[in-house]
Amino acid sequence: MKLSLSLSLLFTLSTSAVLAAPAAPLTATDLYQVQKPTGMQVSPDGQRAVFSLNRYDLAKNKSNTDLHLLELGSGRQTQLTFHPAADNQPAWSPDGRQLVFVSKRDGEKNQLQLLTLGGGEARQLTDLSVSVSNPRFFPDGKKILFSAEVPAGFAGDFNLLKDEKKPLHSAKVSENRIYRYWDHFLTDDKVTQFFAYNIATGDVQALTPGWAQWTSLDGGVEFDLSPDGKQLALSAVSSKPPYNSLNYDVYLVPTDGSGKAVNLTEANPADDSKPAFSPDGRSLLYGAQKRTDFGNDNVKLTRFDLAAKTATVLAGNIDLSPQQWFFSKDSQMLYFLAEDKARVSLFSVPAAGGPVKQVLRQATNEQVQVAGPAQFALVQHGISQLPEIFLLDNKSRTLKQISQINTALQQNTQWGKVEDMTYPGSDNKPIQMFVIFPPNFDAKKRWPLLSLLHGGPHGAFNDAFGTRWHPQVFAAMGYVVIMPNFHGSTGFGEAFTASIHGDHATKPFFDSEAAIDYMTSRGYIDESRVAAAGGSYGGYLVSWIAGHSTKYKALVNHAGVYDLMAQFASDSTLMRTYAYAGSPWKDKDNVLKASPAMFAENFNTPMLITHGEQDYRVPVTQGLALYGVLKGKGVDARLVYFPDENHWILKPQNSIYWYHEFGQWLERYIGKGSSE
Repeated sequence: MKLSLSLSLLFTLSTSAVLAAPAAPLTATDLYQVQKPTGMQVSPDGQRAVFSLNRYDLAKNKSNTDLHLLELGSGRQTQLTFHPAADNQPAWSPDGRQLVFVSKRDGEKNQLQLLTLGGGEARQLTDLSVSVSNPRFFPDGKKILFSAEVPAGFAGDFNLLKDEKKPLHSAKVSENRIYRYWDHFLTDDKVTQFFAYNIATGDVQALTPGWAQWTSLDGGVEFDLSPDGKQLALSAVSSKPPYNSLNYDVYLVPTDGSGKAVNLTEANPADDSKPAFSPDGRSLLYGAQKRTDFGNDNVKLTRFDLAAKTATVLAGNIDLSPQQWFFSKDSQMLYFLAEDKARVSLFSVPAAGGPVKQVLRQATNEQVQVAGPAQFALVQHGISQLPEIFLLDNKSRTLKQISQINTALQQNTQWGKVEDMTYPGSDNKPIQMFVIFPPNFDAKKRWPLLSLLHGGPHGAFNDAFGTRWHPQVFAAMGYVVIMPNFHGSTGFGEAFTASIHGDHATKPFFDSEAAIDYMTSRGYIDESRVAAAGGSYGGYLVSWIAGHSTKYKALVNHAGVYDLMAQFASDSTLMRTYAYAGSPWKDKDNVLKASPAMFAENFNTPMLITHGEQDYRVPVTQGLALYGVLKGKGVDARLVYFPDENHWILKPQNSIYWYHEFGQWLERYIGKGSSE
């Protein structure tokens, strides 16, 4: 089935949007002209939306974020803040006249800022020694809830933190199994606590004094404030040091400052996440998982009756894993987003239980908000669709574009055609993949093929826009690009996701090989000009390909797993023994036989290796070891090392340079563009 790339058929565009320049293929630099609305919040009356909009300054190699207001009826957009500091996480006052947000402004740490609409500049509310985040008005509009990272057990006296002395040494010390995450250490004994700021007096009250549990490994928190403002619901780690397991439970905490938390999901040994109160205050909705050996089993929507203290699973008979959920205004319906066969779709289910209905299946939808009795505001984007804000009519199921944030670039870009294909993979199961063609594609000619392999392995290539690994940029370089969602991918049912548990190599490798065979059978692919590229688990698969396939003339390996034994230096080792069906201390042969490092004698394909020093998910030594082996063996290899990046290459100029190295490597070995 072909994807429709005619945006005018999908939504209404403003007649004021005009073509400013001749259309040109998408480049890596163009990606940093794209602005993506984040943190969108619809006003209490459903008439307006506020959001943060990020702009990149490539000359300064930095970005800035300001707040914008969008009238949902007319589409009129107004920039609200113009400060050089980033303004984020806006939230409405109950009367819709004010906004609270966080920004550093002229300081070093994010503080609460209050903006009266139509009333001039924002004024700073807090001046604390810590950064604040997640602001939200209490229902009476007199206080503002916020969170902050503080020492575990903090009692609420911020003056004590001002005098806190840093140690003279630089050592990181731990006896915990989990001691670092992504690009930072967890040895400073900091946790997220909640506070209330009194607007009239300026006083700050600790709502969770003495709290000592992690709410996440990155400092964030999943929480909600009850409609009457008397309770907080939050997800937090209930496991104790040394964290030989990691379980998240849902807690209820009164906002009177007593700090008496009640664990609602203690009986479930697996994770419980993202609590959300119903508007009538009677129920709490959260997601529950059941497996402790596998982190990607389907999340089950669970409604907890706060009076009866009973939990009911909703939509339990569908093979989907909800990601975001919320109630209708009358508390009668639930809506949720879920990965759905390479899209992120919107679904509904009655709060009392009943059938699940698909509300919207198109591209990737996020930040969905109720915007009236029968409509939603949401952000949508796709492989060939830049992010915009839309209104969805829930009765007619019609979608209307409201914002014009990226319209000029959307229309001035020469997009490559995208097709959604299916081919037979391992066990003869159907494998979905996107194929992106060069903008000037001619099926009568022969083209080089680039196979992209996603990370995870429990992830997916969705119809989504992103600055990292954008297939339209690769297609514009002159390659037919394929993005197979091999066995282990999410969004195709729990069994499909779990099918590689204990054997990460076999089925995904077969699927990736079958994708090449399928494409070469179509007649326009030059079999002598085939390359593969992947990051993280995709890099693992690239290394596996290097030892098991002769189809490829060039490989690109970003932050890839090379030696499974060495992955016990990763920030996350809790489930690796299950994922690998072994460990260095037990059943190690299962680990070794699935480790690309054990097949280095077969490496002959030229490989580009890119890696960030601050990568704790796949430690940089994985890339360095692979590079050393290739060089020692005499195989063409090139190393691109980023000392200031983590698992992802995020800084704009670093990212653009990464795309440059990527393109140069492919051109060296398989050329670019068609041949007669």
